[in-house]
Amino acid sequence: MPEPSLSERSDFRTLIDNLDGVAIWIASGPETFEYISDGFEDIWGIPAEEVKSDVSRLYETIHPEDRERVRSLVEQTDEGPIETTYESRVVRPDGTVRWTQNRQFPIQREDGGYDVVGISVDVTELKTREQELEVLNRIIRHDIRNDISIVLGWAELLESHVDDDGREQLQKISRSGEHIVELTEIARDYAEAIAGGRAVDVVPVSLRELLETELETRRDAFPEARFVVEGSIPDADVRANEMLGSVFKNILNNGVQHNDTDDPVVTVSCELDGDDAVVRIADNGPGIPEDEQELIFQRGKKGIKSGGEGLGLHLVQRLVDQYDGTVAIEDNEPRGSVFVVRIPRAD
Repeated sequence: MPEPSLSERSDFRTLIDNLDGVAIWIASGPETFEYISDGFEDIWGIPAEEVKSDVSRLYETIHPEDRERVRSLVEQTDEGPIETTYESRVVRPDGTVRWTQNRQFPIQREDGGYDVVGISVDVTELKTREQELEVLNRIIRHDIRNDISIVLGWAELLESHVDDDGREQLQKISRSGEHIVELTEIARDYAEAIAGGRAVDVVPVSLRELLETELETRRDAFPEARFVVEGSIPDADVRANEMLGSVFKNILNNGVQHNDTDDPVVTVSCELDGDDAVVRIADNGPGIPEDEQELIFQRGKKGIKSGGEGLGLHLVQRLVDQYDGTVAIEDNEPRGSVFVVRIPRAD
């Protein structure tokens, strides 16, 4: 007696029908569905039986801009069904639009033909968050930065028209404006890093080039601080991307902005350790208590003495995680903290 197919097995159907926001279907031909899970109606807003009896109903629900593309992917080619992943929009009967992430793949039957298994996941909330982050990114990148640049420009022009007391106040305005610009850069990087919850693209990048560029930029930004490189920076590529610069920038900034000495010093050292490149960034600040070292990388978490927004170091952790690296904090001697960043080598 032949074993029942997946679509006929009650245990399979019970499991699949209880998945929220997920629809699974099995088709034995371009217009023949053997099985459609209950999750279909949750996403599409129409009973699965309507589509099983008339496949044209499926294409009618696809957004007009996506319809022909989806049809070409679902329908079999001369070589048979194809394996593919794609996004598309569904227009429900009430007019609302849902985004789906779809994957389909062929399974060969005993008779030599093919069934196609499809999985559709409702990713509407994910797409909405992605779009909101894109809007936020545009606002940060253009509107806020442009307005602050105007404020800083006027403050610079006014310096020659005020007395010493006024000049001191203008310098405070300039420092605050520069801090806002820096915050927009962190927020922009953060938005790009988490957009849609997607993993970042990882490619070989030069550790030396990124770190030296960031050190030069930080020296210009903090003339009151000393940035020291111990030894040399290895000429090696690591598996990351250009946003690795944001990792170094935020740690270097942290070493100066939360420093309580009259002579802030940030010391950078690097080494190659097996398959990894290790960057150690030490400061002579107040240090971070051991019970805060794990929490400091969480979104919105700040040290007790920190006046920051808690995004910069969370961005560090998130990016390093996506590079399959690690970041840890150690105590510096005689005082301060050491951030240890470990990134896989690309060569």
